[in-house]
Amino acid sequence: MTRIALIVFLIISLVVTIPWIQSLEDGPDQVNWAKRLDGEKGVVTNLQFYFHDTVSGPNPTAVRVAEASDTNNSLTLFGSLMMVDDPLTEGPDPSSKLVGRAQGLYGSAAQSDFGLIMALNYGFIDGIYNGSSISILGLNQAMHLVREMAIVGGTGLFRMARGYAIAKTYWMNPLTGNAIVGYNVTVVT
Repeated sequence: MTRIALIVFLIISLVVTIPWIQSLEDGPDQVNWAKRLDGEKGVVTNLQFYFHDTVSGPNPTAVRVAEASDTNNSLTLFGSLMMVDDPLTEGPDPSSKLVGRAQGLYGSAAQSDFGLIMALNYGFIDGIYNGSSISILGLNQAMHLVREMAIVGGTGLFRMARGYAIAKTYWMNPLTGNAIVGYNVTVVT
């Protein structure tokens, strides 16, 4: 009976200890929203996060700073320019873990379709990515289900970055313009 109890004790000890050892190997800077892989042509990092763009209400994170004389007569708000300081979170819920901020500007650049020219810096504050950033520049055809934009640079772990961002609207309120957008980003450094 003592031998069976000892075997059961050892099995329970292994089941409890292995996840703890694995968490030590991952280290305190391990994050759930990013994965790094060293390859022949550099380090490939995949980031998955949510962008929260709030243009209405008492605490907007994106505000109109300029517009053309005919902007308000345009269905696409052509000529409007927004300054942005949007939170980036691990999940789609606005109260989920903050992993960074998107700061920069976007403007309505299309007369017949709703296309936003974006020049944004995505600065991260979580884990080993704290202090690193990527820069995204490109046309965001916001009414398309899925769109792609270019990574044109970065800082910190993303210095000399290149890659692409796939954006997909998770939620949007057509009355206020507020939106939550999921990003899947592939960065090569």
